Parts: sequence; structure tokens; C-alpha cells
Amino acid sequence: MQKIWLESYPEGVPAEIDADAYQSIIEVFDESVTKYPNNPSFENMGTVYTYKELDSKATDFAAYLQQELGLKHGDRFAIMMPNLLQYPIAIFGAMKAGLSIVNVNPLYTERELKHQLSDASANAILIVANFAHTLAAVIKETPVEHVLLTELGDGLNGFKSRLVNFAVKYVKKMVPAFDLPNAISYKKALKHGSKLTLTPVELAPNDIAFLQYTGGTTGVSKGAVLTHRNIIANLMQSSAWLSSAIKEGEEVIITALPLYHIFSLTANCMVFMKLGGKNVLVTNPRDMPGFVKELAKHKFTVFTGVNTLFNGLLNTPGFSQLDFSSFRMSLGGGMAVQESVAFEWAKVTGVPLIEAYGLTETSPGVCMNPITMSGYNGCIGLPISSTEVSIRDDLGNELPVGEAGELWIRGPQVMRGYLDRPEETAEVLKEGGWFTSGDVATMDEKGFCKIVDRKKDMILVSGFNVYPNEIEEVVASHDKVLEVGAIGVPHETSGEVVKIFVVKKDQSLTEDDLVSHCRDNLTGYKVPKAVAFVKELPKSNVGKILRRELRE
Repeated sequence: MQKIWLESYPEGVPAEIDADAYQSIIEVFDESVTKYPNNPSFENMGTVYTYKELDSKATDFAAYLQQELGLKHGDRFAIMMPNLLQYPIAIFGAMKAGLSIVNVNPLYTERELKHQLSDASANAILIVANFAHTLAAVIKETPVEHVLLTELGDGLNGFKSRLVNFAVKYVKKMVPAFDLPNAISYKKALKHGSKLTLTPVELAPNDIAFLQYTGGTTGVSKGAVLTHRNIIANLMQSSAWLSSAIKEGEEVIITALPLYHIFSLTANCMVFMKLGGKNVLVTNPRDMPGFVKELAKHKFTVFTGVNTLFNGLLNTPGFSQLDFSSFRMSLGGGMAVQESVAFEWAKVTGVPLIEAYGLTETSPGVCMNPITMSGYNGCIGLPISSTEVSIRDDLGNELPVGEAGELWIRGPQVMRGYLDRPEETAEVLKEGGWFTSGDVATMDEKGFCKIVDRKKDMILVSGFNVYPNEIEEVVASHDKVLEVGAIGVPHETSGEVVKIFVVKKDQSLTEDDLVSHCRDNLTGYKVPKAVAFVKELPKSNVGKILRRELRE
């Protein structure tokens, strides 16, 4: 396809970036530490780490992992926590030790956690105590040999650290009982690591940086293999795209989306680390009044989020009274930005809400609207630097401008494949390095792309992928269920929610029974919000449930 989008590129944005400018993410990190040693890097609950302090702590953590635990180049290190200061230390520390990161949603159920740790062959895990009971229940069925345990306040300074930990454990009683007798204290690991010497590890561009798990059409999540080169390419693509609006070494970005999500991981943690900015880590953005109080403390310049987050803030008292004088850029991704939300956001903050598009498998950025754009256009934007897109029919033929077809993507940010899943990798990675997104899109004569539908049955809840097969598998495991079909239905705040259609095996089965069963086995956003009991499900001639008919 002719690269018509290049003619629409904003002035100063390069058509190409050099994905091989750095050997590893740690090389990018080291450069920022050298350029901005005294700049604030990450802040959480009032405690700030400069780049120099972050580097020192990451090095101590790396030394402990390498010298004391004996973890080697290529071993898998899982991290299971919300946004805390321990997170970037663990990421950059584990990478310094040559490890590959396995990001884990802390709200995972036992079943989900067991699958991910086993599938990734995780050797070790850093987990926050609030969720340690989940790990304790399944650890014997996983390959995990080393558990590092942290508490919510462990990254904070002095008395505040002890105060937060006491309140969380004894006042709010947010730490369920667990038994992990061989767990190592995160604080002790840092202290011990400071007395050890890290042996430098030579990282290569094709080393695995992250195993980033995404839902699978087979009902289980699969690990997208993202290399150092993939992530470097995407952070350089993003940096190039944002360059006209960014002041290096001066940005303050609000990081409310969890770092275990690919959007926040790359767009916030990685991009603004390269730019010498400060990430303000928000641990619990669901507490909207508390979130607004936190925002009032900062002269923030950049804000990333999903539509539901922007909408939630707009409907929280006090948000419209915040000081937006320093605010320059807001970026929405993960799910479609709604026009009404974008309009209200710009009206309240004075800053347009720029929509972008990406996938876990593309590290994630693919398309972005120009930062200079003044308002909502309903598009996901133009392909970013060094990225090609193509609109194709079911046979893989390119379609003319304006026609709808599957969005194919090619660029240095495209994953290496799915971990140990050659057949599923072959389904999405085609000849010539093209990745098939499963999204149906159009492209106009200026190169702007628009998502019009999803080819896959994937459900998008507040920016998180939910796959019907996984929901159906869990619901079908209830002994009173005969058959089940799951779909996504529109929802004004979360974009979509899960709805299930159930054929009863036992007539005493109730909606409450099913929802309770799902809560025990699924993360909250995957739990069905609507249940319909039916006599039979529509099926194809080979017995496949026709979700299309359920949607209709």
C-alpha cells in the first residue's frame, strides 16, 4: 500500500526511527541516569526517587537477584503489584540482572495466576503482601523457586513507610492470611544487595524484555514475546511523535493505568524514562475522590488513560476545579475514546484528548493522532514512524482507500511471537512480517485510520481484553450449567461488559450462583454483568456457538 499517511505527518515528525540505536532498555536507562541524575524519576504517596536513587536501588536489587538467588541471564522474573515505587526498581533491577519480566495482574484468581506462572516458566516473583494468599494457594503447582515479598509502604521514606504498612495490615485489614514460609523481604533484599557487587550482563536486542500476557482464542492467556528491540522501537517511535509537545527533563506524567498493562508500561514508564520525566504513580485510581486529591498536589503536564478513567474523573466533584495551567497533553488508548468524553475533557481541562491505538503484540503503539490536533476526529490516527499498515480482505488482498477490512501491521515493534505457541503465532504473523490485528478498520485518503468493528470475538472492558472462551470455560465448569455463550454488550462507562447466555442443567441454578462462581475464578472486569437463561444456544452445523447471533 502506498504510504499516503506520510503526507499527513506533522512537521518535524520523522518517517523512520532507528530501532537499533540502543542494544537494550538498560542502555536507554543508563543514558537517562547520566543525563538527569538529580531529576525526579518516580513519585508515589509523597516519596520521590531521583534517577540516581532509582539506579542505585535497581542495582542493589539486581545484585541480590544475581548473587544471592543465583538467577541467570534469561531467567523469568514475575512482578505482581499495583503502581508502587517498588515496581520500576523491580523492572530495571531485574533487567540489569539479565532477566525477562513477566507482568502479572495482582487481581488474578488462583487459576489465572497458576496458568501464567507455569506458562512463563517463572523462576521468581516479587509480590505485594495484599495478594500473597493467591500465590500461596498455587505456588506448589508452579515452577517458582523464589518469592520476594513487599508491603504497600515499603518504597516510602522512614516513618511513612511504617505508618502505611501498619494501617494497611492492622487498621484496614487489607492483607488476608497467607503461608509463604520461605518468602524473602523486599527491604532485606535491597539492604543485602547493597553489600554485593553486580556482575554486568550483556543484553542483546533480541533478548526477551517482557512476556506480556494477553487473552487467547483458546480460552487461556498467552505470552507475547516482546524483545528489548521491540520496546526500544516503540519508545523511540512514541518519543519522535511527541517531540513537538515535549520538554525533555521537565515533564510530569500521571501514571494511573497499572504498569502491568502494556499501554502504561511503554507510554508512561519507558517513554518518559527516556525523556527524563517524572512518573507520578497512582496506586488506586478507582478511588476517584482520592485520585482528584492526589492530582491537586501536582503540576502535571501529561496524562494518559482509557475512556472510562477520563469519564470517571469528569464526573468526580473537584476535578473541574484543579489547576490545569501546566497541563499540555492527554493521550487516550486501550479502548475507543468516546466523542462526548473527549469534548467534555477538552472543555474542562483546556487540553484536547488525543486518541491512539495499539495492541499487546505491538509493544503497543501502532497509530496516533497528531499531537497538534485541536479536537476529536473519531480516528485512531496515522501510523507512527517506521510503521506500515494495510487494510485487507479475508484472503489477504489489499483493499482500496475507504473500504473496510482487517488492519495488518508491520514495524520493529511487532512481537517475536507467542511463547511456545507456534500454531497461534503462525495465525497472526504472516509472510513479510505482517501482524494481523483482528480489528476491522478503514483508511481515508489522508491516511487516517478508523476502527469500525472487531473481527475477533474479544470483549474490551475498560481497555482490558476479555476473551469469551475463557468466560465460557469458567461458567461451564459450574455443575448446574449445560451450555454457555459469552459476548460483549455496550456499556456507557466501561465501553463493554460481559453478558452470558446460559442453558441450565439444573433448574435451581440462579444468576447469583453464576456470578459468585465467576468471582471466585475470574478477575473482576471479566465477571459477567448480565446473565440470560435460554432454552438453547444458536449453533453452526458443526456445533460451534454462533456468538454473532447472540449479539443480534
